[in-house]
Formats: sequence, C-alpha cells, structure tokens
Amino acid sequence: MAQQSLTFKGVENADQVNRITTALMMLDGVESVEVGRHGADVDGRARREALIQAVKKLGLGIEVS
Repeated sequence: MAQQSLTFKGVENADQVNRITTALMMLDGVESVEVGRHGADVDGRARREALIQAVKKLGLGIEVS
C-alpha cells in the first residue's frame, strides 16, 4: 500500500476538512485518510491526480498540490 501526501492552502475550518476527508475516502483505492488544515496523508492505491481532482471538485477555492 502506497502513501501519498497532499498540501493545501486556504483550508479555514473543520467543515472543509470534513468535506475533503469524505471526498478522498469515497475514491476507489483509498484505504485511509488523515486530513488537516495544511494537507492530507492518503494510504492506498489511488492515483495522485485523482486525489487532487476530488478535492478541486468540491469547489472550496483552496490550492492543492
């Protein structure tokens, strides 16, 4: 199982963290996720680009890398 890290800029509250967590956990291949205001650690076999797109689709206006 691979681990990937994402970095966020602009996450301001717990609601956003919860929405990001849910979006990432719904992706095929994601085993576990730890999300905070500044980033996420994702375990599983999901592609990095799929993780980034899932966060961007939420329309929260945050930067993801």
